[in-house]
Amino acid sequence: MPHGYNIESARSSPFRWLGLVAASGILTLLLATAASSGFAVSGDEATEYVYDADIGKEIMELCAGCHGEFGQGGGGGEYPRIAGLPVKYIANQLRAFKSGEWENMAMAPYANDRELPEADILNISTYLTGLELFTRMPPVDPDLDAYAKLMLAKRVLNIPQYDGDPAAGEAIYHRECRKCHGREGAGQGSNPQLAGQYSEYLARQVAAFRTGKRKDPKMGKPLQGLSDPDLADLLAYLSVVDD
Repeated sequence: MPHGYNIESARSSPFRWLGLVAASGILTLLLATAASSGFAVSGDEATEYVYDADIGKEIMELCAGCHGEFGQGGGGGEYPRIAGLPVKYIANQLRAFKSGEWENMAMAPYANDRELPEADILNISTYLTGLELFTRMPPVDPDLDAYAKLMLAKRVLNIPQYDGDPAAGEAIYHRECRKCHGREGAGQGSNPQLAGQYSEYLARQVAAFRTGKRKDPKMGKPLQGLSDPDLADLLAYLSVVDD
């Protein structure tokens, strides 16, 4: 059974987590992740994890209050984009909120064992990874009604160009960031997507890493010696690389 999992909390979860079922004479906890995702999950070897998209969608209704119904974020980066990020990254951040490793007041009411057991972490992480956003409006079927067109438009997220030199930022990115975050900032493994994320949000995260408010040993070296003009150039590149 996963560390920190509480049966009574799971039974009373507003996310309808169903808890335990009998299987082969033992109780097997059915948690959430796609079998084909390759998402490694720690815990009891007898535990079987099965992704439930309906539960993921239900949890997303709560997330949408801040992050938008398609995970597009909002408030000019006050709330980050969470759609399409790597599943491992999303799950790890939610666990960090729960453990207190990453203090975030906005997430505090939701990131606890009662509201967000491990099952729901895996469900919402897998669900969010599958949400697709566009940088421009895709071709529209003329037969679509006005509501369908509106919903499609809400999935368009184009980051305004940040004030800096994108060409200089590209050189910095390939030197300091590409190895972990991918060729063009698309993210990989447990490392998040940077392209298509709000520039203001990224700038706040850099500041949090520099002050120690947010911790990740992999981020120490890349940020050393990165001046404010360097950061502006880097953000300028990331704001246009997926255009």
